[in-house]
Amino acid sequence: MGQLNDQIAIVTGAGRGIGKAIALRFAEEGAHVVCLSRTEANAESAAAAVREKGRQAWAFAVDVSDTEKTQETAAAVLKETGRVDILVNNAGVTRDDLLMRMSEEAWDTVLDTNLKGAFSLCKAFTRPFMKQRQGRIINISSVIGLIGNAGQTNYAASKAGLIGLTKSIARELSARNITCNAIAPGFIETDMTAELNEDQKAGILGQIPLKQLGNPEDIAHAAVYLAGPGGRYVTGQVLTVDGGMVM
Repeated sequence: MGQLNDQIAIVTGAGRGIGKAIALRFAEEGAHVVCLSRTEANAESAAAAVREKGRQAWAFAVDVSDTEKTQETAAAVLKETGRVDILVNNAGVTRDDLLMRMSEEAWDTVLDTNLKGAFSLCKAFTRPFMKQRQGRIINISSVIGLIGNAGQTNYAASKAGLIGLTKSIARELSARNITCNAIAPGFIETDMTAELNEDQKAGILGQIPLKQLGNPEDIAHAAVYLAGPGGRYVTGQVLTVDGGMVM
């Protein structure tokens, strides 16, 4: 039996990168997975990969920055699955620019997706979790939310906001056996880091004591820990998975 045997997990941003790695790792640990992505194709691709591991999967296309659609999707998920045990808020976007040039649209897009989207889903599943007297919430933040980064004021604010959201939810819901934690990845090999040139990569590696980028599976393993039996007594925490970048 896996650590998450027959539990139902919902993962946002499941279409690629960290989200897909979490969805597949959960499936390997016995969970059935609801895959959310902005596009139907990406959601279906992730769900198909979960099914290949012998677990049930559901695919939903939704832009989590749209609160109304997100609430509708949450209701549809519960109707389809009957329950949800684990919620992973991973969906995120970047719109990088220096503060003096950053548009209001770039600010709103990042905050609405990265922070408001997580808020909407946490709110949608709070009542079901409370009725179950059980639930695990994992918010994917970033080391950028801990240390900031030039040209990413919007992204840093959204990821720092997730940490505050996480700690507040943990305090509100702990009495009902619901945990809420955050994972703060460092520089992970994804589509975004693939666009960096060699000089940029060298500069990043110079900041990392382990002298290597992480991979999505590193974050997935951390998510399994927080969602599984080992995370039973952990709540309101930020687990940095960053090769020692933030100490």
